[in-house]
Amino acid sequence: MIFEQSWRWYGPDDPVSLNSIKQAGAHGVVTALHQIPVGDIWSQEAIQERINLLEESNRLHSFKLHWNVVESLPVHEFIKQGRPERDQLIENYKESIKNLAACGVKTICYNFMPILDWLRTNVRFELEDGSTALLHEMIDVVIFDVYMLQRKDAEKSYSDDILQKAREKYDSLSDEEIKVLKQSLLMALPGDKDGFTIEKLKNGLAQYDNISREQLQDNMIYFLEAVIPVAEKYNVVLAVHPDDPPWPVFGLPRIVSNAEDLKFIFEKVPSKHNGLTFCSGSLGASEENNLPEIIKTWYDRIHFVHLRSVNRVKPYHFYEANHLEGSAKMFDLVKNFYECSKGKNRLLPMRPDHGHEMMDDQGKPYYPGYSAIGRLRGLAELRGLEFGIINALK
Repeated sequence: MIFEQSWRWYGPDDPVSLNSIKQAGAHGVVTALHQIPVGDIWSQEAIQERINLLEESNRLHSFKLHWNVVESLPVHEFIKQGRPERDQLIENYKESIKNLAACGVKTICYNFMPILDWLRTNVRFELEDGSTALLHEMIDVVIFDVYMLQRKDAEKSYSDDILQKAREKYDSLSDEEIKVLKQSLLMALPGDKDGFTIEKLKNGLAQYDNISREQLQDNMIYFLEAVIPVAEKYNVVLAVHPDDPPWPVFGLPRIVSNAEDLKFIFEKVPSKHNGLTFCSGSLGASEENNLPEIIKTWYDRIHFVHLRSVNRVKPYHFYEANHLEGSAKMFDLVKNFYECSKGKNRLLPMRPDHGHEMMDDQGKPYYPGYSAIGRLRGLAELRGLEFGIINALK
C-alpha cells in the first residue's frame, strides 16, 4: 500500500463518531487538542486522555484506530511575528513535541500562515447536483476587504480592474448574499468556538503591518532551527501545511505557497525531520504549481498527505471538486506517490480532505468541509484509485 487511510477527528464533540470513522475504513485518526490555548504546553496527561478515547473505542470492536498525526500543533502568532515572547513559546512547543513523542505520536502537522489558516468566500456553494462545496473567489475577497473590513489602504493591494468589478458586484448583492459572504470569511477555525469578528480580524492584521515576507521567512527559520533538533532527538517529524490559498490575502505575506518556497525552507533547515504536508488542494489552487514535480522532488520530505481537488474557474477563483475530478489530476498524483514509494518502506498517512455536504448530512451541524458522507465518498474513491494503480503497475 501507498497510504495509511486516515480521518480527521475533532475530538469528543465531533459529530462524526469514532465508530463511524471505523466504518469509513480509516485506521489512522488525525486529531488535535483544540481545548488547549495556543502556545500552552500539551501535557502527557492531556495527550494520553485523547489516546484513551481511541483505546476505549478499540475495546468495542476488533477494528483498531490509532492517533497517527497531530493536526495541528499551532504556532503562536508571536512566534510568526518574531516578538520577544517567542522564545518562551518555542520552549513550550518543544515540550509539547517531547510529550507527544513520549505518548507515541510522532507526526506533527502545523502551518505558518498569519492569522488565518484558510479562507473561503462561500462555505456552502451549491453545485449542480445539489451538494455544497467550499468556494474562493477573489472578487468577493476584495468586496469584503474594501467594503466590510475596510482595511486601511486595502485598495492598493488590487488592480483598478478588480476594484471596478468588486464595486459593481457589491452594488448588486442582496442583504442575504452580503451576510453569507461575511459569515464565510469570518468562519471560526476548527476548534475555535469564538470565531473571528471584524474587530478581532482588524486587530490581528494590525500586528503584521510592518512584517515583510522576508521577515516572516526569517521568523519561520528561527522557529525551525529551534524545534527541529528536538524533533530529531525524539524521532518526530514536522510537516508544514501549504498556504491556503497560496497567495497573499488582506495584505498578509505568504511563504509556503510554491516550489520556490519549499526549496527555501528545506535548504535553510536541511534535516528530513523538517518536512511537508502535501495538500493537493492548497497547492493545486495555483496553476503555477506542478504537483507531480513537487511529489518527485520532495517525496522524502512528505510526511503527511491531504488529497482533494479544486476546480480552477480562473486565476484566484476556485471551488472544491469531487476528489477524482477538477484540476488536480488525482490519478497522476497517486501514481507518482506509488512510483516514488518503490523500494522504500514508507506508509504515508493520508486523509481525504474537505468532502462535499451531501445526502443526509445536509442541514446537520458539521463544520464546512468536514461532514461524514462527503469524506466517506472521497476516501472510498481514493482507496479504489490506490488499489487500481497498485494492481495495474506492480
